[in-house]
Amino acid sequence: MTVADYDFHLFDLDGTLVDAEWEYTRAVFDRVGDRLGREFSDREARVLWHGLGGSRAETLRGMGVDPDAFWPAFHAVEDPVARAEATYLHDDAARLLDRVSEVGGPTGLVTHCQEFLAEPVLDHVDLDDRFDAVVCCTDETGWKPAPDPIEAAMGVLGVDPNRGRGYYVGDGESDVAAAWNAGLDAVHVERVGHDERGRCVLGDRRVSRLDELVGGNGSDAGRRGGVRVDSDGAVDAS
Repeated sequence: MTVADYDFHLFDLDGTLVDAEWEYTRAVFDRVGDRLGREFSDREARVLWHGLGGSRAETLRGMGVDPDAFWPAFHAVEDPVARAEATYLHDDAARLLDRVSEVGGPTGLVTHCQEFLAEPVLDHVDLDDRFDAVVCCTDETGWKPAPDPIEAAMGVLGVDPNRGRGYYVGDGESDVAAAWNAGLDAVHVERVGHDERGRCVLGDRRVSRLDELVGGNGSDAGRRGGVRVDSDGAVDAS
């Protein structure tokens, strides 16, 4: 599987194409902790930032934190300018996106990153003109692993998985599930390593670098068995 095999291309943003410097992440969780009256350890911050525990809502509940209190606090303390300045584009992602431009085909972004953060981030890493559709998940668009935000992006792109072949690339279990729920091939890029994640997430293709999709050998899952997607969109990793 390489991008040349596909008619359209869809990507996640944070953890897939870009990442933020640790100092920024640590500072955000310090400020959130001040608002919620509890401290977040480095491990808790990394788990929540990268979604290492699967569903962040369930992870928060397991930490004794109410998700309905956490997310407003989290978004309130994030500074769009500081976030953008702390964000960098992965070199392998840059190479893949260059190849996608060469191959051609509608290209979209579907991200949980909120619009007030996504826009300055994309501008900072010079990706603001690389996508034909950008969907930032909200309660109205739906949240991954539901297919709704990906389907919204496909609607903007004017593509249909029943009439053309597409894929979605992400770094989390919910990204793989969302891709399958939307009828797309799923690519999982492992940015943090299986040991830290504590599980192995398999998609239709799993890679450690996105430029493996430019061409050459990668690690194909060979089956849709690494992540089980229930009919209600729940995800369980094996």
